[in-house]
Amino acid sequence: MDTVPPFIPSSEDVSRIYGRGSCDAKGIIAAQIAAAERLRQQGIYVGLLFVVGEERDSLGAQAANEFAASQPAHACKYLVNGEPTENRIALASKGTLRVEVTASGRMAHSAYPELGESAIDKLLDALARLRAMRLPTDEEVGACTLNIGLIEGGRAPNVIPDYAHADLLYRLIGPSQDLRRQILETAGNSVKVEFPLELPFMRFRTVDGLPTMIAAFTTDIPKLTNWGEPLLIGPGSIHVAHTDGEFIEKKQLAEAIDLYYAIAKAVLSSQFSVLSL
Repeated sequence: MDTVPPFIPSSEDVSRIYGRGSCDAKGIIAAQIAAAERLRQQGIYVGLLFVVGEERDSLGAQAANEFAASQPAHACKYLVNGEPTENRIALASKGTLRVEVTASGRMAHSAYPELGESAIDKLLDALARLRAMRLPTDEEVGACTLNIGLIEGGRAPNVIPDYAHADLLYRLIGPSQDLRRQILETAGNSVKVEFPLELPFMRFRTVDGLPTMIAAFTTDIPKLTNWGEPLLIGPGSIHVAHTDGEFIEKKQLAEAIDLYYAIAKAVLSSQFSVLSL
């Protein structure tokens, strides 16, 4: 559930549980199940939804959303989404814009570069311009950021490359229209730019009295539009998720059970509000 390599084994000590997915998101699942059990014992009924694919294409969330659309009589009013927020409730989460940049060239013997056209050179020039491009910022939410996550291309050291490709990821802090236009203009006509995936920047409701945060990461929430109004909170730190030292504090895990229990009771009694940024 929402896990990525490395494939590290599980272990624990007095204060922490270690292992792949311990905070993102298996510890969260355990806390939600425990909270749901406590709510059920008091006659307060909630549903549990666990999906696959959040780290790739959100396929599980998409399938769940289609199912919810086909069952309007059983629609949910609120969705409490679990992500590692250190038990602080999120006011907003950044969006995601994936960008694919592809360059084409002409092969030639590397001893005669003038006979060819290097796709890698075109790609590197475009990436340099994109890295230098000024990105939007917001005083409360923070900065839009860029990660060049994958570069591939070429055929051999002694061949002028006819193909080069890069996958980029921008973290959005607002609508993407202006950013898309700026990316296209900055990359230039020597490369092809495509936008295969976008998950929008989102603002959320919060529960009175809980500490707040801004999530710099993206969640499945934009793909779960038929599952009620979203809230975002969970135990664990995103800073150790996706690492070979991933862990969750046992104290936070226990506190999360109480938090999920309290949040469910609060939203069912409408004792919550919107905090504007």
